[in-house]
Amino acid sequence: MKEFEKYTDLEVTQKIIAGEIELFEIIIRRYNPFLYKIGRSYNYNHEDTQDLMQDTFIDAFTGLPKFENRSTFKTWIIKIMLNNCYKKQQKWSSKNIITTEINENATPMFSNNQHTDTSKTVMNRELNFVIENSLQQIPMDYRLVFTLREVNGLNVAETADTLNISQANVKVRLNRAKTMLRKEVEKSYSAEDIFEFNLVYCDAMVQRVINKLKKINQ
Repeated sequence: MKEFEKYTDLEVTQKIIAGEIELFEIIIRRYNPFLYKIGRSYNYNHEDTQDLMQDTFIDAFTGLPKFENRSTFKTWIIKIMLNNCYKKQQKWSSKNIITTEINENATPMFSNNQHTDTSKTVMNRELNFVIENSLQQIPMDYRLVFTLREVNGLNVAETADTLNISQANVKVRLNRAKTMLRKEVEKSYSAEDIFEFNLVYCDAMVQRVINKLKKINQ
């Protein structure tokens, strides 16, 4: 599949709509990590998160003809995942209005030069649990903004669009989330360490979704 990595999301989706269904594998591999981190941010376990990911990929596939490029494909598929998480949990809420001062000069919580010791990048299950647990201690509104911005790498506009909140609210919630997490996380870990979705799981998800699509298209 590496020869297709040069394609943009728009090019890939157009080819899929035109009948090259096998290229949907590119979408699955490209967005596996993003969707996995969203599911884990909702405090779903690994198995439930994978089920939600499969549902999201299937929903995205069947909805491709209706995708009108009003937003990026990334925000579109993340919205589908968020909606699936919400429907499963039925506890999503964005009622709280935060009036904290916005720090326009805020820097990323994690920077590449903070972790030169390669031993600190080795993630075992115990450490992974510690990091995940620290994120679960903060309110959902802040947790999702943190995951989208710091872990998934969405910019402020994409995050605002995905969560249907203002860009100002994104900045406020991110600053609050950083404050809550700084003591537990910033000392030792990089953003890439959080909620890893390695190649083994990625291959399995590709196979799950492709098998499901084959049944749908029979």
